[in-house]
Amino acid sequence: MGRGSGLKIRLLIGVAIVAFALFKNCSNREENPYTGKVQAISVSPEEEIAMGLQYAPEMAKQHGGLHPDKQLQAFVDQVGKKLVDNTMARETPYNYEFHLLRDEQTVNAFALPGGQIFITYALLSKLENEDQVAGVLGHEIGHVLGKHSAERMANSDMWQTISMGAEVGGGAGAAAGSIGQSILMGNGRDDELESDDLGVRFMIRAGYDPYQMIGVMKILKAASGGSRQPEFASTHPDPENRIEQIEESIQKYGYTGPKTM
Repeated sequence: MGRGSGLKIRLLIGVAIVAFALFKNCSNREENPYTGKVQAISVSPEEEIAMGLQYAPEMAKQHGGLHPDKQLQAFVDQVGKKLVDNTMARETPYNYEFHLLRDEQTVNAFALPGGQIFITYALLSKLENEDQVAGVLGHEIGHVLGKHSAERMANSDMWQTISMGAEVGGGAGAAAGSIGQSILMGNGRDDELESDDLGVRFMIRAGYDPYQMIGVMKILKAASGGSRQPEFASTHPDPENRIEQIEESIQKYGYTGPKTM
């Protein structure tokens, strides 16, 4: 077999692998029943819940464990439960659990698949009222309900397969990986903005003032001006850029309540 024939075979194999990855991703697409968004999802809600429960202890450990103040934890639970009970979150199969982390340095909040939601004491201590706490927790509930982790996992699998096919076909794996990385980062930004929108919706439904979400953005922006950049800022779009969309969401959902900030 000549060198040219070998290259042609490798190209054909590479194209076949890429085609398979794209076909698999397209065949796994489904409409999210809670947001109406069509997403590539490769895991069931039960698998999302299992993953969240599996990784929750490790995530808590990375932030110094759970906070020992039972009253503060009860407060976080109360706000989270109010958001779930009064919104479409209660209609989902997820088991929402809210965890206050001991970490006094890292300003952050995050959600694992299936309903495990975390907020650090460093962030909680900067928030000024219950409505702002609801804004943070509502945003994280939005990530769970929006199936954002599940979608990222499906897209990550697709781009790993495409990268492998490109390498087989002619050493273009790095380029494919780069394209995949940029798409995943773009999806992540869209996820954050969608979660802001859902957070506003949940706040209104639960009787909170959604304008306080803007207050949260201002607190995050002020926190990022210090010597230690908050982790929240490194994984979420610039708070200043999110305020305009939050205001649009408030108008979209017809909120006419107090503008207290």
